[in-house]
Amino acid sequence: MTPNIKLSCRNVWKLYGADPDRFLRSNPAPSTDDIRKAGIIGAVRNASIDIAEGEIFVIMGLSGSGKSTLVRCLSRLIEPTGGEVLFDGVDLLSASDAEMIEIRRHKLGMVFQHFALLPHLTVLQNVVFPLTVQAAQKNEALTKAREVVDLVGLRGREDYYPRELSGGQQQRVGIARSLVAEPDLWFLDEPFSALDPLIRREMQDEFLSLQARLHKTIVFITHDFDEAVRLADRIAIMKDGEIIQIATPEELVVNPATDYVEEFTRHIPRSKVLTAGGLMTRGGSGSGEPVPQSARISDIAERIIVADSPVPVTDIDGQIVGSIDRLAVAKVLFGEGAGE
Repeated sequence: MTPNIKLSCRNVWKLYGADPDRFLRSNPAPSTDDIRKAGIIGAVRNASIDIAEGEIFVIMGLSGSGKSTLVRCLSRLIEPTGGEVLFDGVDLLSASDAEMIEIRRHKLGMVFQHFALLPHLTVLQNVVFPLTVQAAQKNEALTKAREVVDLVGLRGREDYYPRELSGGQQQRVGIARSLVAEPDLWFLDEPFSALDPLIRREMQDEFLSLQARLHKTIVFITHDFDEAVRLADRIAIMKDGEIIQIATPEELVVNPATDYVEEFTRHIPRSKVLTAGGLMTRGGSGSGEPVPQSARISDIAERIIVADSPVPVTDIDGQIVGSIDRLAVAKVLFGEGAGE
């Protein structure tokens, strides 16, 4: 089944410098040398992506790679210099300011690294604020806000002020505030990077739990490959404003498109990325309780290693499509994983 594309962009550019619009009109496909010679900065260069409905799409790269600028172009917080951005088939770049305000109020949710909570408002008041802006009926708005506060695990703290909350709790308020309007598309720009490692892990778990219930279409920015592996359906890796490769975490590790991608993923433990489906013998027979082909090797390694025979692997419909044995798992655990 062909997935429904929720958000797509085609040949998006964001250039800074002297009259970048004129520069791009005169040269619609400038090279790196063209950009450099013109004294232009190519923050985003010829980016094209399709994001499916219900997908967690992670954009990652080092600082200055253009990932945050690209997301701001996708949400039209900044104006692209060129290209096309389609949301549910509607060209956002042709939308008026008034139309964009309505889209952001009702269809787009945004969470950033810095929580930007209103310090003079309580948790509940912060969360209900977007509905107040929408002029929603007060009792209905408060009921919905309480439901979302409960959803993110802050029941009992509705009357706390931001200064009375931990960093992780403040970020939960930010997430609740972005969810209360029930957005179709959710942008998160390094939302957990300011948190301590243990709290960050807890927030990742909470995020996955929320997504399992809400099935949002999510664009998530991070520079942490471990975080991307845990969260992403697919990952786009950026460098110098360009998208270098778009693939699943497993595909990035097994088949890196460039030396840069290979180096970017070099230190990630293969067992956390590779799946049973990627290592199985297709059509092979096995015995015992099967494992899903999407299961990470790190989660099933012990079970496969101690099994007396290959273990069956099933597809999303529960049909056996192959088997996986201890030798394949041992190669991953001891440094001879697939693709090396």
